[in-house]
Amino acid sequence: MGDTHIALLGWVRGQKALLAGGTALVTASGLLVVVQALLLARLVNGSLFHGWSLAASRGVLRELVGVVLGRGVLLWAGEAVLFRSAARVKADVRRRLIRHAQALGPRTSQDSARFAEMLVSGVEALDPYIARFLPQSVLVAVVPLAVVIVVMAINWVAGLVLLLAGPLLVVFMILIGYQAQAANDRQWHALLHMSHALLDTLRGFATLQTFGRCRDHVTVVRRVSEAHRRATLEGLRTAFLTSAALEFFTSLSIAVIAVFFGMRLLTREASFYPAFCVLLLAPEFFLPFRGLATHYHARMNALAAARPIIDRLSLPGPASGTLAFAPSAPIGLTCRDVGVRISGVEVLRDVSCVIPAGRFTAILGASGSGKSRLLDVLLGFLEPTGGRVTINGDTDLGALDKPTWWAHIAYVPQDPRLFAGTIADNIRLGCPQAAHEALRAAARKASALDFIEALPKGFETVIGEEGAGLSVGQIQRIALARAFLKDAPLVVLDEPTAHLDRESERWVSDAIRRLAEGRTLVVVAHRLTPVACADKVLILEAGRVVAEGPPAALTGELHGRLRAGYQGVA
Repeated sequence: MGDTHIALLGWVRGQKALLAGGTALVTASGLLVVVQALLLARLVNGSLFHGWSLAASRGVLRELVGVVLGRGVLLWAGEAVLFRSAARVKADVRRRLIRHAQALGPRTSQDSARFAEMLVSGVEALDPYIARFLPQSVLVAVVPLAVVIVVMAINWVAGLVLLLAGPLLVVFMILIGYQAQAANDRQWHALLHMSHALLDTLRGFATLQTFGRCRDHVTVVRRVSEAHRRATLEGLRTAFLTSAALEFFTSLSIAVIAVFFGMRLLTREASFYPAFCVLLLAPEFFLPFRGLATHYHARMNALAAARPIIDRLSLPGPASGTLAFAPSAPIGLTCRDVGVRISGVEVLRDVSCVIPAGRFTAILGASGSGKSRLLDVLLGFLEPTGGRVTINGDTDLGALDKPTWWAHIAYVPQDPRLFAGTIADNIRLGCPQAAHEALRAAARKASALDFIEALPKGFETVIGEEGAGLSVGQIQRIALARAFLKDAPLVVLDEPTAHLDRESERWVSDAIRRLAEGRTLVVVAHRLTPVACADKVLILEAGRVVAEGPPAALTGELHGRLRAGYQGVA
């Protein structure tokens, strides 16, 4: 809890000047309430007991109106500054999350629902904490003290009642706060679980429908929604308890003061003016405590929302060096005793291999053999826990500045991502300024030009998110066109023919052969068909390289392992 709060304050520290300015304006508005109460008491006392005319009251009335307007202007200006500071803090946290997600690479997509929830709702939960709770924490320390000082000067007994009630309220709020924080943590986790279940159901709706399991998943969603409803009600119940306790102590304290002065007025031991001043100021003493209780829920929400964000930001990403990468020759890669552990499980063990420059290297293996993890290491998305990767024999991959390394790579993942927009925009992803003729040339090499130009608007055809409106094979060929357009010296393809029919596989395989011309090409595959023309094959099994060499020399090895569990045909 303490670490989370410290981290929250660390995020706020960058906007401390704005936050301090806004808090000072709101606090000044709160202090003016003391002046307002004294002026109002003076005006009423003069009008009732001293026969002030309108002319005699004009001076005090003018001052009172000025104070009321001043309070309003200060409060408006203070809140405007506070919400601007909160907006800047939220923007900064979102930038940190996105940059960290970029550093993590493919690992971000493993829990995209949770990440999206914390990026939107989680960061938004910080707003009331920054703009409301933190200023109220200052207000509750300053305004009640000013009220007590004034009331003590008027009547020490009434001041003593306020001094006793204030700490009691604080202690009671702290005790309830611990219980409320636990309830809020449960509510936030229930929200994340519900978001994940909803997104999972929506993504797999077609599968659920074909297997007739939609009703079962509706039950799952209903269950997690009910868990979130119960957690929310528990948090609200605690918040209502806090408010009820606060109202009780506030009413009791004001009643004690009112009875005390009522008795003194009856016995003529006190005059109207001091009694009325104290009765006006007593509610203002408790007003900041009420505000703190109201916004304490915002603090709990912020702490509950910040914890997953902090956990996400604490995930170690691959180390990025400072050495800029500018290859003077084709890119070759060498792995020396590379090992990788993820969550205590060894997924790569003592991998030593050479990916020759300017050649086509295929990495084959069954599911779970470590192919994709080795690819993540070569791309710089995953840092080895043992061994190292060198480029052209002498440059350590870990020493490179990762963005400059990625600038020389064209990567086509197993499930290429197309974004809502035109086909031209999607192909230009790695080369935004490319001319139209360059687009056509890249599409032709990727065997995509014919189907693109057959579309109603050609390259300007708008497609939906994730390539809605295109087939899997067409999406794959557009992704290959991106790689051709970028014209990077190193091209990495992860399962380029997965999920394709025979015709689409033939188109993609032809495009892969063209990609291999004059570049270092690395292709991960289950099957031999798309990599039959490779210069070199690496075979992985259980996180180790068990064989390597040209395809012709490994024919027997490949057939034997295919029969032992690999998919595909020789």
